[in-house]
Amino acid sequence: MTVVERREVALVDLLDRLLAGGVVITGDITLRIADVDLVRIDLNALISSVNAQVPAPWGSRHE
Repeated sequence: MTVVERREVALVDLLDRLLAGGVVITGDITLRIADVDLVRIDLNALISSVNAQVPAPWGSRHE
């Protein structure tokens, strides 16, 4: 049996790793009363860093 080393990661390091590769967040929320759907919210989000190698999808604002 081996012991796995416990590593603590700072929040800043974790965010840096996630943004370097990108994060996709998806979810569904439904507000329902008496089996009647009143409100439904669908969430689809892509969070990523933007730099010279990965340009912004909306293009440059320089004219």
